[in-house]
Amino acid sequence: MISGRLIKLVVFELLEFAAFSVPTLVIVEQFAAAYQNTRIASDKTHYWLIVSCSIAYVALATLVIWVPVKVLLHRKLHLYKKITGWRPVLMMCVILTTLPSFAFSIAVTEIQKNINGSSTLPDMLPDLPVSLVLLSLIIVDIIEKLRIYPLRGSQESTDDGSIHTTSLPQIKTVTEQVRPKEENSASPQAAGATQVWRPPGAMTQSQASALRAPPEPSFHSGILKIMSRRDVRAEIFLWSFLLWSDTVEMVRVAGHPNVYKSHWVYPVYIFSFISVLRMIFTPKNPLLNSVSVLLQDLPFVFVRFGLIIVLGTITPVWGLCKNILVILSYVYFNHLTRLRVFSAFELSPF
Repeated sequence: MISGRLIKLVVFELLEFAAFSVPTLVIVEQFAAAYQNTRIASDKTHYWLIVSCSIAYVALATLVIWVPVKVLLHRKLHLYKKITGWRPVLMMCVILTTLPSFAFSIAVTEIQKNINGSSTLPDMLPDLPVSLVLLSLIIVDIIEKLRIYPLRGSQESTDDGSIHTTSLPQIKTVTEQVRPKEENSASPQAAGATQVWRPPGAMTQSQASALRAPPEPSFHSGILKIMSRRDVRAEIFLWSFLLWSDTVEMVRVAGHPNVYKSHWVYPVYIFSFISVLRMIFTPKNPLLNSVSVLLQDLPFVFVRFGLIIVLGTITPVWGLCKNILVILSYVYFNHLTRLRVFSAFELSPF
């Protein structure tokens, strides 16, 4: 009988391969259809030539890169464990699928701008290609995060707050038992000599205890218990889509007629692709926060600010404020608070 682990592996691999190959085929087919409009309608030689080239490209990338890397990752587990901080599968999707898809999306608009000397661009570009490319990336991202979890059985979600709350009373009990012995054995001179210097920004134990968040309600019966259930696998889907909402909104701006009929379509697609590069990093990579600010929020500030000044509020002002606040908060809390003028620790009375 086929095991559930094998079924899970096959389904995941088929979904990842579909996300790897389908976007390129769809967008190149749209490019071929747009190019066919510049030729004689009865002659579809160029159309089928472009489509066949896209199929050959996907087949070549699959046989030369995708399949060997996948086999290597599944057969050589010791090599897979040495890969830290980045994800090879996402890197292949970003470079081999997203990059050509964005390039052909721009090429479609350039071909349609002047056909037989007249502008025949539609009022709005179709949303399917952009949604398909980004949805494929999100699906691969979810699958890579979901691999370590079983698909059956319950998987409770435990955040950092609940872990610290349950472990603090145990630590306090141990220290209370050890402290009397240390006080009896240590002399006053030794106690004064073992005082440790703390920098201005360091927190004492009383200050750390004051930073504890207020207790959250817990429900043990009734409808509230059902509504309060949290599963880490469901949260993977939720946060994976929310994480890329900013990039999705930026790429959708390229479908506005004032954008794709002008040269603004180039920086929108270029910086949107640059923001996608952070997908290559693992979710718990310490560099992910700084990389997200440098590759997404900082470039998006300039793009959105330029779009608002030149073309008006075709991009939401909310997105610009979000990017600015993320940059300012990152710089302040990670760098400015280490300076002497900002290093004094303050406790909130609430």
